[in-house]
Formats: sequence, C-alpha cells, structure tokens
Amino acid sequence: MIKRKLARCATVRVAAIAAVLASCGGDPAAGTLSCGEGEVVADRPLRVAATVAPITNIVAAVAAGTDTVVSGIVPEGTNSHTYEPAPSVAATIEDADVLFMNGLTLEEPTKELALANLGAGSEVCELGTVVLPESEYIFDFSFPEEAGNPNPHLWTNPPMALEYAELVRDVLVTRDPDDADVYRVNTEAFAASVDDLDAALRTATGTIPTDRRLLLTYHDAYAYFADEYGWTVLGAVQPSSFDEPTPRDVAELVDQIAELEVPAIFGSEVFPSPVLEQIAAETSAVYVDDLRDDDLPGAPGDADHSWFALMQFNFVTMVEALGGDAGAITALVPPSFDDTASYPQ
Repeated sequence: MIKRKLARCATVRVAAIAAVLASCGGDPAAGTLSCGEGEVVADRPLRVAATVAPITNIVAAVAAGTDTVVSGIVPEGTNSHTYEPAPSVAATIEDADVLFMNGLTLEEPTKELALANLGAGSEVCELGTVVLPESEYIFDFSFPEEAGNPNPHLWTNPPMALEYAELVRDVLVTRDPDDADVYRVNTEAFAASVDDLDAALRTATGTIPTDRRLLLTYHDAYAYFADEYGWTVLGAVQPSSFDEPTPRDVAELVDQIAELEVPAIFGSEVFPSPVLEQIAAETSAVYVDDLRDDDLPGAPGDADHSWFALMQFNFVTMVEALGGDAGAITALVPPSFDDTASYPQ
C-alpha cells in the first residue's frame, strides 16, 4: 500500500484537531469542531453531511452497506471557494452528526453556517486541515503565501485522498461502533483502488518526458498531485481573487508557454475560459477544455459517478494531451459500491 512521506498516527491527528480548534476559536469541550470527538450514536442511523462531491463520494464509499445517511451540500459544478449555501442547507447541517469538510479555508461560508446551526453533539471535521501538516503546505499563484491560505486541493492527489478516507473511517467507527467492521472493510477496498490508480499514474507519467509534464490549468487544483508525481504546475488562469487575470498575467503566461513549448493547456468543463482560448491562439499549445474540477462524471447513481472515475478521467485527459500513454490508467475499472449519498445538482 502507498504511504505518504510522513506517517501519522492517532496522537498526531488529535494534536492537529486541537490546533484547528485553537486557531478557529472553537471550544474542544463543545465538540463542534473536531473529528470523532462526539458521542456514540445509538438507536438510529448515523447522519453525515459532506461538502464538495468528491469528498461526499469518499464518505459514501466508506459508509457503503450501512444505514448511515450521507448528504452532500455543495452542488456539483459550483465554485466551492465562493459558494454561499442557501438557508435550506442549514436544516441538513443541523440534522448531521458529522459534517465532513475539506478545510484549509476552502468552504468558509459553509463552515460559518455549520458552526451556527450544528445540533448538540454534532461536529465539523476538516479533513485537509487535519491530515496536512504546515510543513507540507503549498502556496502558489492562486494561493499566495502572504494571504496565509495554502492550496486546499488535496483530494486530487490519490495518496492524500486515501488519508481522507482513513480519517473518515476513524470518525465513523468512533460515532457508530456497531458498523466498525464494515467501515474498515470498505476503507481497505478504497485503499486497494487508490494503490492501483497510484501505480497506473506512475506508469503513465513515465511515458511523458520530464520537460513536457507541464500543467497550466484554469483552476489551481493539482499542486499536490504535481508534487507527488513529478509534474510542474506553470500556473492557473483563475487568480486568488477568482477574477479574470490581468493582461500582464496573460502576457507572462504566453511568453512562458512559448519558451517551454508547452503541448497543451487545460480548461474546465464547468467554467469556460476565453482567456485560455486566447492563450492557446497566441501559442502552439492545444486548448483542452474538459477537466471536470469537482463535478463527478455521470449522474448520481451512475457507476462512474465517483471520486475514482473523476480522477481517472482527468488524469487520462492530461496524460494524453501531453503526448503520453494513458493506457495503464484507462485499463483500470472503477470500484463498485452501493452509493446511497445525495448529491445536490
């Protein structure tokens, strides 16, 4: 099984949770901002909410085969950084025993709503904030260090997505020990699929010359993936303000792409970018406009509506556009499980 650079045990997670509580002004005794600190839920199904669709699906994979109710909050195809939850979302949050968020300041409006509406004994678990130590924070074009907010997109890096699943498992086992064995078995199955994806990614990456493993994307979502697999992120067209880049930013990117002979640049299926089209027109790069960001393939209930299929689609798209052989990735069969989560559209 793949292992990250820094192994983390339960004591490290507890310390990380305490640090989050301290930094956000939470009261550990209140149990509103923690991971697995709430009381056991008995005599009814555990109720779990999650923010973006990839995280919702990871939670659903761990909870499959139990009566745990999993509800997504952030509609697919929505910019999770700027998403303002509707008042109706407060009811879902209020009913939840656990709200799983990415953290690292990705979903602050949702977090504020959650902390104002959580019921007694409920908790918010910020997965990324817990699993990523400050020494591994990545700051870049869209997430400058002076702003203090690191790039939060950990789930596009398979080993980190596995850490999310393992933390979800630990929380669910604590809150619902009767289903502990099912949560553990499901997480082992998820880990096996991540192992396969990790190996296929390394094989596919090896078919791309090092000087062509270059990523210019619309949304800055692949920093941790690039660090793990030896790719280079040139930049992202969407700046930290989420406005359009300045003409100077565009000119610098055009010069960089021409100098490095970047084969392809990557846009979003959900958020069309005239700027990327302009950059492609002024260089020899091919504009590929169908990366899916947080929007899972297919529709809820479809076999390919999953975190795994999302990663498989995006990685195949990137590898092939850069001239590599994605056969090892396309050969993978997404894991099948009974996904009963609700996904707002």
